[in-house]
Amino acid sequence: MSEVLWRPSTAQVQASRMDAFRRQVNRRYHLELNDYAALHRWSIEQRPAFWEALAECFQVRWHASPRKVLDDTGHMREARWFAGATLNYAEHLLLRRDDGTAVVAVGEDGTRQALSHADLAAHVAGLQRALREAGIGEGDRVAAVMPNTWQTLVAMLACASLGAIWSSASPDFGTHGIIDRFGQIEPKLLIVCAGYRYAGRSIDQVEKVNQVIGGLPGLQRLLVVPYGRPHTRADEFTAPRVSLWDDFYQPGGEPAFVPLPFDHPLYILYSSGTTGVPKCIVHRAGGVLLQHLKEHGLHSDLKPDDVLFYYTTCGWMMWNWLVGGLAVGATLVLYDGSPFHPGPSRLLDLIDSERIQAFGTSAKYLAALEQTGLEPMRSHALDSLRLIMSTGSPLSPHSYDYVYTRIKTDLCLASMSGGTDIVSCFVLGNPTLPVHRGEIQCKGLGMAVEVWDEDGRQVIGEKGELVCTRACPSMPSGFWGDEDGSRYRDAYFSQYPDVWSQGDYAEEHTTGGLMIHGRSDAVLNPGGVRIGTAEIYRQVEKVEEVLESVAIGQQWHGDVRVVLFVRLRDGLRLDDALTERIRQVIRHYTTPRHVPAVIAQVTDIPRTLSGKLVELAIRNVVHGLPVKNTDALANPEALEQFRDRAELRDQA
Repeated sequence: MSEVLWRPSTAQVQASRMDAFRRQVNRRYHLELNDYAALHRWSIEQRPAFWEALAECFQVRWHASPRKVLDDTGHMREARWFAGATLNYAEHLLLRRDDGTAVVAVGEDGTRQALSHADLAAHVAGLQRALREAGIGEGDRVAAVMPNTWQTLVAMLACASLGAIWSSASPDFGTHGIIDRFGQIEPKLLIVCAGYRYAGRSIDQVEKVNQVIGGLPGLQRLLVVPYGRPHTRADEFTAPRVSLWDDFYQPGGEPAFVPLPFDHPLYILYSSGTTGVPKCIVHRAGGVLLQHLKEHGLHSDLKPDDVLFYYTTCGWMMWNWLVGGLAVGATLVLYDGSPFHPGPSRLLDLIDSERIQAFGTSAKYLAALEQTGLEPMRSHALDSLRLIMSTGSPLSPHSYDYVYTRIKTDLCLASMSGGTDIVSCFVLGNPTLPVHRGEIQCKGLGMAVEVWDEDGRQVIGEKGELVCTRACPSMPSGFWGDEDGSRYRDAYFSQYPDVWSQGDYAEEHTTGGLMIHGRSDAVLNPGGVRIGTAEIYRQVEKVEEVLESVAIGQQWHGDVRVVLFVRLRDGLRLDDALTERIRQVIRHYTTPRHVPAVIAQVTDIPRTLSGKLVELAIRNVVHGLPVKNTDALANPEALEQFRDRAELRDQA
């Protein structure tokens, strides 16, 4: 059993919304669910009762009440939730109208703008009227290439209030990456920023925006936010109709909310892989609302006026997850810019200045923060902080140690895993459970998560495929343009009949916690033994000279051999002694099968725009295969370091 690094006190457990919900369920259904494990079992075995209780707990506002909570008589992907019910997603994020702070938008240059709940509603009301006059209504797609700031949030809420479908990308996406996404959904309106800032640089977007407009022939209107470029003019853009943000609407009044079916499309998100054109994943409003209420209110224990931060761009599903915090009354802190500009303490400074309770980031950020040598518990107060959330890639046990020895001892470290596919989590944190070193705390309520072997049998203490065996409301309604549903079926239901396969290589422990060992399609298979790449990364992190690494399987004489690429600290060179030490560390903590046949040095490792390693793209380059959709990468030029390496040839 892994070491316990943090355990909530009895008082903390009893004060949590998770435990209050358990007690509420016990009273209503005359049960004796004594702990989280029992509550989770009940949430799976009695799914209609659970999701109905959740909706009641958070006082979901039905315009028309549901006739039935769940119709699950057919295939898992055909399950129907809350039939007959109507609601509006935006209404739940705009319930408050008081002067409490709803959102704080901070730029890396120190600019700060705050909106109260009343201000936010007034802006949404004004933009809503302008959008309606511009012909935007139910089912229309509105796309945005915007930074993570308050205008983006207002635009999303105004669209959702009218029943329009929102889809966003980040300004750092390349032209082709934007067109590959938005070209498939044919937006009626495109919202863009004229510029943005990153790492101290100002980046002009006008030329790129005009190129994107040329790739969207059905576009009817362009709305430009002069963000990062205050003197922008409408006549610089080539769209049929162009409006500047401040000229387009006047804030004021009360927003109206169109009643919409539970399954009405709210978001279109995109797969971020490099294996082809991104899949357009359609998410239903009711499912997103319930799942985010559960994850923010229960699993993250957010209460009204708590301050929530997640470092994200509008091109990552964590932005959609972050803004859902408004539904539990939380204050959002939005940050646009580099997390390390002008220095490594930039986001830590925000925790203290904005009194953040829940701080979200990526595993890569925590590893990079440690590499700077920063000890936040010495340099910052952090007295408001009680929760750190991490996702994007597996969080190594070494990073757990860093959090509890260098950041803060008394907090919950909640590693999370789910994804764009469900715009939420399968496994995540829990304020009522201990944190075990290297483990994700628990399965999410209502999520029938298991780990299966290749024969479709559940395994505990062994590695296998992460699956979800029963339908949940946040499963997407499908892919845009996938008329017969075949691409949707192939993506999630091809491995096991009528069971969702997430594509993660995972392990469930007897503690109830889980570990993610990497993506299933990146699993190494030397000699027929399956090895998750994260198993190797966790050991390489113990070698001080190595900043980061990536492992692939290379086809080699009828088998597969493990190849490890390492990025070293500045000025260091990979010599025989360091190579051997890396091998010894991996062999000592794992097995001889994990030891790479080849270790090679690179100066950069390619990642997606959301910070995920792209093992498949690297593997393709090594094998001389094409890499598609390189616009999904933050640093596509890094791929060239892996092409035609002398170490990987037969004569090497």
